[in-house]
Amino acid sequence: MIAVGVEDEEKWLTAGIAGLQQNAFYMHRALDSNNLRDALKYSAQMLSELRTSRLSPHKYYELYMRAFDELRKLEMFFKEETRRGCSIIDLYELVQHAGNILPRLYLLCTVGSVYIKSKEAPAKDVLKDLVEMCRGIQHPVRGLFLRSYLAQVSRDKLPDIGSEYEGDADTVVDAVEFVLQNFTEMNKLWVRMQHQGPAREKEKREKERSELRDLVGKNLHVLSQIEGIDLDMYKDTVLPRVLEQVVNCKDELAQYYLMDCIIQVFPDEYHLQTLDVLLGAFPQLQPTVDIKTVLSRLMERLSNYAASSADVLPEFLQVEAFSKLNTAIGKVIEAQPDMPILGVITLYSSLLTFTLHVHPDRLDYADQVLGACVTKLSGKGKLEDKKATKQIVALLSAPLEKYNDIVTALKLSNYPHIMEYLDSETNKVMASVIIQSIMKNKTHISTADRVEALFELLKGLIKDLDGTLDVEADEDDFKEEQNSVARLIQLLYNDDPEEMFKIICTVRKHILAGGPKRLPFTVPPLVFSSLKLVRQLQGQEENPFGEEESTTPKKIFQLLNQTVETLYNIPASELALRLYLQCAEAANDCDLEPVAYEFFTQAYILYEEEISDSRAQVTALHLIIGTLQRMHVFGVENRDTLTHKATGYSAKLLKKPDQCRAVYACSHIFWVDDQDNVKDGERVMPCLKRALRIANAAQQMSNAARGSMGPVSLFVEILNKYLYFYEKGIPQITVASIQSLIELITTEMQSDSSTADPAADAFFASTLRYIEFQKQKGGAIGEKYDPIKV
Repeated sequence: MIAVGVEDEEKWLTAGIAGLQQNAFYMHRALDSNNLRDALKYSAQMLSELRTSRLSPHKYYELYMRAFDELRKLEMFFKEETRRGCSIIDLYELVQHAGNILPRLYLLCTVGSVYIKSKEAPAKDVLKDLVEMCRGIQHPVRGLFLRSYLAQVSRDKLPDIGSEYEGDADTVVDAVEFVLQNFTEMNKLWVRMQHQGPAREKEKREKERSELRDLVGKNLHVLSQIEGIDLDMYKDTVLPRVLEQVVNCKDELAQYYLMDCIIQVFPDEYHLQTLDVLLGAFPQLQPTVDIKTVLSRLMERLSNYAASSADVLPEFLQVEAFSKLNTAIGKVIEAQPDMPILGVITLYSSLLTFTLHVHPDRLDYADQVLGACVTKLSGKGKLEDKKATKQIVALLSAPLEKYNDIVTALKLSNYPHIMEYLDSETNKVMASVIIQSIMKNKTHISTADRVEALFELLKGLIKDLDGTLDVEADEDDFKEEQNSVARLIQLLYNDDPEEMFKIICTVRKHILAGGPKRLPFTVPPLVFSSLKLVRQLQGQEENPFGEEESTTPKKIFQLLNQTVETLYNIPASELALRLYLQCAEAANDCDLEPVAYEFFTQAYILYEEEISDSRAQVTALHLIIGTLQRMHVFGVENRDTLTHKATGYSAKLLKKPDQCRAVYACSHIFWVDDQDNVKDGERVMPCLKRALRIANAAQQMSNAARGSMGPVSLFVEILNKYLYFYEKGIPQITVASIQSLIELITTEMQSDSSTADPAADAFFASTLRYIEFQKQKGGAIGEKYDPIKV
């Protein structure tokens, strides 16, 4: 059915164009022979094609444009006729004898254009005559295109200031009156279009009306181009007349489009000075009009105007722009009780952007906007509308982008209340935006109160808002979020130890409520921030003034012990062990032996009870050995206890190669260069000998299980340890022991049952080259290595 209609329309358009072109041909022939009567006859017949009612506005426009092109040629002919002595007044009367009204009015407008140009009559009289006569066409589409033609041919002939058509009798007031009258009539025709045809085609008609909106809007554009319209005339005449037409037409499409046109075409300073009048029209519009978009565009234009120059800011203060906009938004929301929450948030978001541009120093204004938004959101619960939540994120992001400082945003008391209306997912997004802002601007947050306020805003990332962990959350996203929280914790700092300790306690309170999945990410940065404070207080065992409330390393270590303990139940025992060892090292630097011993004890308990994976045991044991080697605070008894435990753990590892490496690593515990009281060669040697026995056992096990000897890399590693301690001057390491180990390795490598291992071969060759290199050095070191035969 529709296809047939489209085909018929194409057929009618083709027929219309053919008739138009045929008559245009005869008109051209008449023009060429200067035959005025035939020219008028055929031009009238050509224009009769525009009388059709069968075409849609889109197709009618095609036909109209062809006629328009022909009328331009006819206008040129009329100009030539007047030059040749033909009276323009006679011509003006002659065209009125055309039989049909539509061709007659097109011809009248064309001759009228020449008439005004000839200046034989005041421009205002001709314009008034034309605009009145055009009322003869009341068909919406035909009338709109006719008046559009009138606007087109007259736009450069208006009696504007500085125009050649301005005179005693012609003023800018006449130009304005003509355009306003044409605009009013065109708008009436445009609005009337909706009532043409059956109700079932209403949607189609609205689409067609939308296509024609620019014909009406052009009048407002012409008005904005009239030089003579100053602020007073705009305020007293132009704006009230245009708004009267907009409000009275009571048509949703027309009101939305024309209000938007007013905002877009007239200057910003005019909008600012007539804010009362303009804003007063908004509550009078139809409830279905998308006021939020139009009002948002107005505020956006005013914001850009304010940002364009600091010189214009006093104007905003003078007219109390913020107060008027705030009041207008309240009235619009009241006038439209069914306005969706998205519209409300959009309006307040635009108002906040305006406020931040125009009054950046007035935080109370920004807070007032947020407060008004909270009032409208109250009772709504968590917002489910994705567009509305996205708009809230834009609303909350605006202060961050303007001030580049979360500290300023924290001064807005209503800021956190807005976030309460975000769903869990969007709350995370907003929290991430806040953290990114802090990172980007390197914001310094240095008081516990501000940290408390900040972490309240970030609770979407720090804990599960609905009490349950979102199991569907993407693992990578979750890690990224928690890593950003960890980076934030590292940024919190205050030079004053007391305040810094308060910050640490505040952060601890929040992150411990985050649940087991988050703690492995958030506890380590808290521990290292605390250890940083410990280093700052290093050497201060007790407060010299004896105040119990003061911050001391011991007090921080107590807090750290409790904090790391929380990782037990996750379980994150390997991480907890690492952190205990870090704390032990810090306690060692503060000369707090009991505290350091307690941290080591906790690490040992974790190792024994929680770490069962063989690889994890190896890693943990090497960490314990490495940390223990650096400790200088322990007395003989405590050190012996811890050392004995470490060596015992080494011998109990599952794999022989792991046992061997752990045992020879223990040798370093008994010989520390910068600690004279920890240089015990008597205990180094048994570790190395035991490592050799384990390496030998590993070789035999490999031979029994696989029928071939394993690689000799363990022996080469032990040889390197021998050389290390030999250089250190341990008397128990002799040339003979080194020599026998070299021979053992050489024999093993040459054995038929040994497994070829290029890496081990290269390692041994490198070790031998090192010995040769040391020999060639000469001096004491050369003498030391000289007896070794390679």
